[in-house]
Amino acid sequence: MLRQFWIAYLTITRKEIMRFTRIWVQTIFPPVVMVALYFIIFGNLIGQRIGQMDGMSYIDFIMPGLVMMSIITNSYANVVSSFYGAKYSRHIEEMQVAPVPNLVILLGFVTGGVARGISVGFAVTLVSLFFTEFSVHNSLIVLLVALLTSSLFSMAGLINAIFANSFDDISIVPTFVLTPLTYLGGIFYSIKLLPEIWQQVSLANPILYMVNSFRFGFRGTSDIDLATALLVILGFNAVLFIVSLFLLQRGVGIRQ
Repeated sequence: MLRQFWIAYLTITRKEIMRFTRIWVQTIFPPVVMVALYFIIFGNLIGQRIGQMDGMSYIDFIMPGLVMMSIITNSYANVVSSFYGAKYSRHIEEMQVAPVPNLVILLGFVTGGVARGISVGFAVTLVSLFFTEFSVHNSLIVLLVALLTSSLFSMAGLINAIFANSFDDISIVPTFVLTPLTYLGGIFYSIKLLPEIWQQVSLANPILYMVNSFRFGFRGTSDIDLATALLVILGFNAVLFIVSLFLLQRGVGIRQ
């Protein structure tokens, strides 16, 4: 029985990975170009006028945040589009009537999202070598935060796809929720620059914890206590995992 589940998991995972690698010109290349433009405009041109931030050059400061932004958006995009496509073509129903637990289905889609997020993050990191000096303060923290964040937003994408009723619905959350939270998550600035009240408001943004813990892994500096940041990320992962599995078990948005 376990071997059967393992084969099902590998099949879903392979399908998800082949889905985005087959069209890498649309899934991997555009985010790399976009981040390269961020480095050129914000890092080289504007960064020279800003000077240092948190004791490092501005381009060094924003590098971890840009990598994290790529991981977040691509992990989310991969699962929300793939799962909704499975709903639209109705082959998700075939998965659910097969002798395969919903846990295996969930893990398969999430692993595909993590694979795309990490792939794009790695590609963006390679591009950053052309603009900034590469250094890693703690490689374990970098890897851990990248995996936890990509899995978190893969599950968030799956939840969005479950409730979506049209292709337009899968773009609402990224446009009006994910993008603002990402840009206000400390990628381009330290929250220490904000007035005290806005620093406290910023602490309600979960992406702030991911960006800062990721920056700690690369640069050894963070506006947020590392232990607190990791607990927040783990907590969100646990909540979204439970919600995702519950929705799959109930057949929400699938069984009409």
